[in-house]
Amino acid sequence: MARWCYRHRLVVLLLWVGALFGLGFAASTAGTDYANVFSLPNTDSKRAYDLMEKAFPNSAGDTDTVVWKVDEGTVRDKSVRSRIQPALDRIGKMKGVGEIAGPYSGKRGAAQISANGRIAYAQITFAEQANAVPKELVQDVVDTAQATERGGLQVELGGQAIQRVQEPPSGLAEMVGILAAAVVLFLAFGSLFAMLLPIGIAIFGVGTGLFSTQLLSHVTDVPDLAPLLATLIGLGVGIDYALFIVTRHRRGILRGMEPEESAVTALNTSGRAVLFAGGTVCIALAGMLVTNLRFLDGVVIGTSLTVVFSVLAAVTLLPALLGVLGTRVLSRRQRRKLAAGGPSRSSEAESGGGPEPERPSGAAARWSANVQRRPRTIAALALVVMAILAIPVLSLRLGATDQGNDDATTTTRKAYDLLAEGFGPGFNGPLQVVVSSGDTDALVKGIGDTAGVARAAALPPARGVTVIQVVPTTSPQSEKTDQLIDTLRDRVIPAAGARAHVGGVTAVSKDFATITGDRLPYFIATIIGLGFLLLLVAFRSLVVPLTAALMNLIAAAASFGVLTAIFQWGWGLELLGLGKEGPVNAFLPVIMLSLLFGLSMDYQVFLVSRMHEEWVHTKDNARAVRVGLAETSRVINSAALIMVCVFLAFVLSGDSGAAMAGVGLAAAVALDAFILRTALVPAAMHLLGTSNWWLPAGLEKRLPNLAVERREPVPGEAAPASAGATVVHGFVRDTEGTPVGGAVLTLLSKGGRRLDRVTSLADGSYIVSVPAPGTYLLSATARPYGARARHVIVTDEPLVHDVELAEGEVDAVS
Repeated sequence: MARWCYRHRLVVLLLWVGALFGLGFAASTAGTDYANVFSLPNTDSKRAYDLMEKAFPNSAGDTDTVVWKVDEGTVRDKSVRSRIQPALDRIGKMKGVGEIAGPYSGKRGAAQISANGRIAYAQITFAEQANAVPKELVQDVVDTAQATERGGLQVELGGQAIQRVQEPPSGLAEMVGILAAAVVLFLAFGSLFAMLLPIGIAIFGVGTGLFSTQLLSHVTDVPDLAPLLATLIGLGVGIDYALFIVTRHRRGILRGMEPEESAVTALNTSGRAVLFAGGTVCIALAGMLVTNLRFLDGVVIGTSLTVVFSVLAAVTLLPALLGVLGTRVLSRRQRRKLAAGGPSRSSEAESGGGPEPERPSGAAARWSANVQRRPRTIAALALVVMAILAIPVLSLRLGATDQGNDDATTTTRKAYDLLAEGFGPGFNGPLQVVVSSGDTDALVKGIGDTAGVARAAALPPARGVTVIQVVPTTSPQSEKTDQLIDTLRDRVIPAAGARAHVGGVTAVSKDFATITGDRLPYFIATIIGLGFLLLLVAFRSLVVPLTAALMNLIAAAASFGVLTAIFQWGWGLELLGLGKEGPVNAFLPVIMLSLLFGLSMDYQVFLVSRMHEEWVHTKDNARAVRVGLAETSRVINSAALIMVCVFLAFVLSGDSGAAMAGVGLAAAVALDAFILRTALVPAAMHLLGTSNWWLPAGLEKRLPNLAVERREPVPGEAAPASAGATVVHGFVRDTEGTPVGGAVLTLLSKGGRRLDRVTSLADGSYIVSVPAPGTYLLSATARPYGARARHVIVTDEPLVHDVELAEGEVDAVS
């Protein structure tokens, strides 16, 4: 497939461009129909909502609030009323505004003025829900209301529709994330074209995924949160997957392969791992279905669809673009060095010109060697860091954020604070006790006498249903408000002998947090179990998947600890401009754990697959772990850094839920890649030794064979190694015993055909693949040491052969 896409690159490119613009045109024509509500079946708040919908079917529009405060006098003063009332009248006449309930008219108007007379509010009911109200109308309402401000008169507005118009421009977070990723990619590749490839793949994947999700919103319930999360995860995985493949492709070209063969090899190795990694992300996202929270189904659809399109773009569009670019995927310096090799690439590579041999960076090799030398120390330090970061999770409290958590400079936050100041902290989150039968008066009295209730009043009944508005003495996010809801449900309502249910936004948030907390263990068990089975089949080991499961739990605990410290304790909120502290959104653990599991599985697969390949060849665990870490840590860290940039950019989205998810996922990815996969996992694998690869013989026979990443062929290799394949490995040192890193070792057949070429690591270690037992020529060269060659006789067992190089030496073997 990769070869076909490479050779028919214009066709593939036109198909993708046509798909993107076609889906975009269809989506823009059809519009959006995202669901803005979620259902919590079999909860008390859902029963209250159903009764209210039956009794008051016409109260479907969004209700926002205009709040004003005077510094002197009262809001009843003629000078204040003459400015506010005409503005309210103009707003009431705007098309799309249903009605306005102000404090200067009506039976209940006086209740909308605070006890000290300095704060008042009016309620604006739009004809539609917040997401359907045109932004132009909302902006007109805001401008009209705030035009009445003068010295000593403050006017603020709050509500869902108002919140929409104060959000940053749409796409700002995505653009900042892409620009940050571009900087990281350019520093990693040193090539403009190579930098643009992963970004282009991510844009195609996210674009087609979002347009498809928008079209699906007309046939199934998709919450408005889904496209934001889909963009967040789509940009991250799209750039990362393309980065893995492009890195392998560039390495192939530098080793002397033709661009087409290099692209095909990259897709047949890293491309397989991308397919596997994308599948694990989708499986992790599908784990959300275990919670049985139906509104999350749309989130699963949107995010999974975007991941699928990102994977498809990486394995079809990317090889086509590689065909368009050819060697321009390399930097200019690399192209000049490659061109300097001339026709005899093999010989010149050994002397320092032409194609470069495959080798990890010096820093990566040195770090890998350090982990091998001090596994206990590094593992202990990593565990201490993760444990300290996880401490705040012990006080994690799930709930819901509201406009009281907005930034202090926003009009919604100011309106929220004014209402709390004038009418009490519980006014922003009143409870609704919906009564279907029983003595309503006795229930009102019982509620009013309950500790924690500021006031309770019954509204006029409708269709046999009475609603009692209950204003708590504490804020909607206070634990005492949650305790009040339990008291009303468990004691007050049964004592009055009434049939009633407690509803309202605060009660819904509490029920959602309770359900999420109850179902979270099943959800975690599901995704951890699926991950264990996938890694068991992929790496044919019991210890590797067990280690991965434990690391996922450690990463989750530490990332939620960071999230709790920032958003619940308020550490750094002002610095980040993220408003006021409060509980962690109840939906976040489910979504974050799904994404964290999928992404950490990506890194685990890319890291351990290289270790597993080395283990299969040498049966040397220490070498397998050292080589695997040295050769993959740089690309994993680059990929993680890109994800961190993309996720943190969503702090600019203006949506508190997206900002919380962005910070949480950025922390999770950073901790997972930079501490767990780079330090704790390899250190633990060194300590476990050969136990890493243990699998009972009976289970070995029953497991299917799954090649996550096919072995990359060596340039010039005629055929895959036979069943008798083995290796030669050892160390390259100078005459004083000092390790020689960066030495090029080449294995040649008797006829002079090159079979394998590798580069020694920082500790001098090397390994070359041998297709079958026999006699071969092994040459080693390194500046300034010169070259040395020796015949080696290889049996069906790995051969240990150390090489000693002397400065200026040239050793010829006929």
